[in-house]
Amino acid sequence: MPFLGQDWRSPGWSWIKTEDGWKRCDAWSQELEGENSQCDIGHGIILNSEDEEIFSNEEHEYASKKRKKDHFRNDTNTQCFYRENWIYVHKESTRERHGYCTLGEAFNRLDFSSAIQDIRRFNYVVRLLQLIAKSQLTSLSGVAQKNYFNILDKIVQKVLGDHQNPRLIKDLLQDLSSTLCILIRGVGKSVLVGNINIWICRLETVLRWQQQLQNLQMTEVDSGLTLSDLPVHMLSNILHRFSDGWDIVTLGQVTPTLFALSEDRQLWKKLCQYHFGEKQFCRHLILSEKGHVEWKLMYFALQKHYPTKEQYGDTLHFCRHCSILFWKDSGHPCTAADPDSCFTPVSPQHFIDLFKY
Repeated sequence: MPFLGQDWRSPGWSWIKTEDGWKRCDAWSQELEGENSQCDIGHGIILNSEDEEIFSNEEHEYASKKRKKDHFRNDTNTQCFYRENWIYVHKESTRERHGYCTLGEAFNRLDFSSAIQDIRRFNYVVRLLQLIAKSQLTSLSGVAQKNYFNILDKIVQKVLGDHQNPRLIKDLLQDLSSTLCILIRGVGKSVLVGNINIWICRLETVLRWQQQLQNLQMTEVDSGLTLSDLPVHMLSNILHRFSDGWDIVTLGQVTPTLFALSEDRQLWKKLCQYHFGEKQFCRHLILSEKGHVEWKLMYFALQKHYPTKEQYGDTLHFCRHCSILFWKDSGHPCTAADPDSCFTPVSPQHFIDLFKY
């Protein structure tokens, strides 16, 4: 009997041979038959006696099959579960594997929904969503787009609840809203998966999220000990741990002492030396009236022209031996003799580049 099924990846249907020919025998077909008998509306209620003859038995059977098919499709597409949190990255067909891996498929398989609950992976996932919003949004499949906005909704609700990392999410939503505006205005110039009304609703949702974050009010926690109670050398040590200039500026707005420490020239000099090289300094050198280098101004000037180094508590990893992308904590079935030597951390931009063809 030839392979027949809803999807070529499914195990297929079971068939039995009868006197009238082959008939399908599925475990769930009886359930659908029962549900169909309950949901079927007699066509005599809709049609009058004169038109009832027009509605033939074949048309009635076709409508019944269509309802079963829609029921099965809706039931299978509600949510996808994957046991493995890794994906094999292949860019071309081989004798063992046909097809290729897409960005949307990887986005669905790597469980980013759970990753945002891990403080080590939160910034990594947000940066990845931002890069997708800038250039790869239209390359996602319909299911991947749905997962993308579901994850984004969870991130926004998390930030509104715990008041952490609001600036990162504001930047992400700003890039996403700009991309959605361009896509909606230029409809027809690019291929959009889904109806234009869906994209308009998504833009309205993003604008609503931006308004909620704009109205976010930080609540003071009466825990007794505050930053102001710490010694100055400890406050200075905290500022030197930051790798983002905007975090230093924001913390400097808390108290006058922190503001004075955030204006330290040595602090900004080390930050510039960490992110940029000497050749870049020479091209964008900024001097004060007294001839001193304005390291703070140089940092923000260089940031506009060159990418800064990114730091993440945990990232995705790529196994060069198996060509598998995975979270290091979850692991993957590696066949190498020394698996750790094959692992390479994957930056958000590297993740995007893996799926460019």
